[in-house]
Amino acid sequence: MLRLTWVQPEDLIGHELRQAAQDGREPKAIAARWRAAGGPQAPATAGASPTPASRYLRQLAEDLLDELADLPSALADDEPTDLERIRSACPEWPEPAGTPTTTLHRLEAAWLGRATGCLLGKPVEKLPLTAIRQLARSTGNWPLTTYFTARGVPEDLLRQYPWNRRSAPTSLAENIDGMPEDDDLNYPLLNLVLLQRHGRTFTTTDVARTWLDELPAGRTFTAERVAYRNLLTGLEPPHTARHRNPFREWIGALIRADVHGWTNPGHPAAAAAQAHRDATLTHTANGVYAAMFTAAAIATAATGEHDIHSCLRTGLTVVPPRSRLARAVRDAVRLAHEHEDFDRVVDELHATHADTHHWVHAVPNTALIAAALTHANGDFAGSICRAVSGGWDTDSGGATAGGIAGLLAGHPAALPDRWTAPLKNRLSTSIGDFNGIGFDTLAHLTHREIHRP
Repeated sequence: MLRLTWVQPEDLIGHELRQAAQDGREPKAIAARWRAAGGPQAPATAGASPTPASRYLRQLAEDLLDELADLPSALADDEPTDLERIRSACPEWPEPAGTPTTTLHRLEAAWLGRATGCLLGKPVEKLPLTAIRQLARSTGNWPLTTYFTARGVPEDLLRQYPWNRRSAPTSLAENIDGMPEDDDLNYPLLNLVLLQRHGRTFTTTDVARTWLDELPAGRTFTAERVAYRNLLTGLEPPHTARHRNPFREWIGALIRADVHGWTNPGHPAAAAAQAHRDATLTHTANGVYAAMFTAAAIATAATGEHDIHSCLRTGLTVVPPRSRLARAVRDAVRLAHEHEDFDRVVDELHATHADTHHWVHAVPNTALIAAALTHANGDFAGSICRAVSGGWDTDSGGATAGGIAGLLAGHPAALPDRWTAPLKNRLSTSIGDFNGIGFDTLAHLTHREIHRP
């Protein structure tokens, strides 16, 4: 039986009920109707429930998804998606920061950092925080200092908390042989293709065309899969982000943001605007802000003239200050400054967000990334280890923290060899002609886009 993840209405409705409660709508009456009909809760970790729903429940789920979309939001004024309204809500919208240039070496370090952080987080993706801590402690790797290993882990612990089944064969320390395929690297590659074809004035429709040409549907997840489906049914952006898409504030747009920052060094506002055009194919409000925040922070880091704290502050200048994402990031940075023990920071973040947000949601993950980078003071190893040790979307958080910290490190040689040597300067992917490409070559391709007319 094929249970396609992230698109079946009976699996979407539970996520949409939670999303509605988060974004200022009142879903209780609709939730009661769903429960009274025998509708299930949203799948806890995966994208599909184990058994199919009846035809009646599926039709009811579709109807209720549409009703939920029509509910008014009390947060609409504080959390716009339109770029001009976002800009109007941001009193400190940034000017160009520093010398608008970056180096090939800095870009290579960023690519390597992104891959390394992603690889560190892959085997423990979807695992609860307690599992990550127990698995690492069982091999003497806590606080994290290197890749996860299965060697020495007690069998009963592995039965209780099995590694991510897709990732363990390629991302445990004893199995790493180059960088395996991952959506956290696929999307930067797609955005390189996007810029090569359409330049930095690309439209959201250009993003959609590039996806349909180059991105296998099976390599999409959550909001990206729903938007892809919406494109195939004839919907156009930005409706692709809103139609029956309960994942529109999850992390997918954030993991697509790095190239927009890399190609706008010293121009955080331009990077944020570029990320906005990309993000609105699939996301709204806080899902879009997460991408803009990341792109602006990266554009600031790319010049090599700012520390991590300045980069994060600049990132916040493109996020509406009364939004949930801005509040979460500010709180996370405060916690990182207040506590010497990063486990305490993580515990407080989980106490705040874990019960109300899915583990892939942009708000807690962006907060964790900001906390990790702040607490590590931008140090490369410290940043990726803290980001992954905090749980939630471990490979995505590790990738973004690693990309930023790699930029700040400034040179591949500044990244410890124990992290980068296993990558063997080789990336696996199903995107275009990139399979097997080296990170040095990717740096050249990225640098070319900065100077393209």
